[in-house]
Amino acid sequence: MTQSQIEIQLIAAVVAAACALPGAFLVLRRMAMMSDAISHTVLLGIVLTFFLVGDLDSPWLILGAALMGVLTVTLVELLHNTGLVKQDAAIGLVFPALFSLAVILISRYAGGVHLDVDAVLLGELAFAPFDRLTVFGLDVPRALLIMGIVLLFNLLFIALLYKELKLATFDAGLAAALGLSPIFIHYGLMTMVSVTAVGAFDAVGSVLVVALMIAPPAAAYLLTDNLPRLLGLSVLIGVGSGIGGYWLARGLDANIAGSMATMSGFLFMLAFLFAPERGITAVARRRARQKWEFAQAALAIHLLNHENSPQAVEECKVAHLQEHLHWAGEFAMAVVDKAQRRGLIERQNGHMALTENGRSLAKEALVMG
Repeated sequence: MTQSQIEIQLIAAVVAAACALPGAFLVLRRMAMMSDAISHTVLLGIVLTFFLVGDLDSPWLILGAALMGVLTVTLVELLHNTGLVKQDAAIGLVFPALFSLAVILISRYAGGVHLDVDAVLLGELAFAPFDRLTVFGLDVPRALLIMGIVLLFNLLFIALLYKELKLATFDAGLAAALGLSPIFIHYGLMTMVSVTAVGAFDAVGSVLVVALMIAPPAAAYLLTDNLPRLLGLSVLIGVGSGIGGYWLARGLDANIAGSMATMSGFLFMLAFLFAPERGITAVARRRARQKWEFAQAALAIHLLNHENSPQAVEECKVAHLQEHLHWAGEFAMAVVDKAQRRGLIERQNGHMALTENGRSLAKEALVMG
């Protein structure tokens, strides 16, 4: 493996980790689409700041982009607070307008400048190792240095405000009652999203920023309810998406950022299908189990209601279940077999009788019902 290949994977891993941390809180706050809005509208901040300073390498571009991200959130909140549009509609109104304005300004006034819309959207990680800086005697890719700083910033922000972020995310009303400022936390988080988005622009593009901010935390959310574990899993899934996407792109000879976004979607799909508690497979198994448990409880109640009654001889026949409970023959036999294996009933000469376990289950079901 060449040095460039190693550096591409390192950049992808650092970008993924930096994006996953704020993305986890966006997912928990049900604000996933805000990442899409901010990752596009910060382009206007970059363009306007470039017009002011005239230097694409200026650190002021990050500040301008971050401020534009905050402005995006502010405009969305103002529209939403009017009560005339919902939040998703407000996002859909604000970010196309600001992004379109940036595209117009680039095409009209920055045509000869290396500020390309396609590069901003799609990125090209293959070129990232060739844009280098020397820091403390070390020759490192610019993208790796910038995103390393952004990752440290995100880690520091979450570490210092962890309790406040957690409380404001899950119960903003309680946070305000305890004297905290949910608005401050909200805009601080949006600033973190903005800084992360603009830091990742040049290397990976806004499409991959959105994918890495949302897909890994969404997958982690399906796997755990514990916030620290969710943050850790988000980072691990994001890093796996970045490195796995690189090798997928190499195998397919495809765009690296697109392959990484595809891999993040694939890992989310795996969690969506096979998560132990919330995955589609687990939910289907749980529903099937509940169906059989309910049927066995209904059988036990039926037998209890007719126990020691004049109709017991007729009502407790297996064949009579089709008429009384409207069960198909095969289903009725399957329920009876499962109930017998669980020790809920006994069968003799086509008649059923409750055991003590079956009687207890029927009484418990009646009380619960």
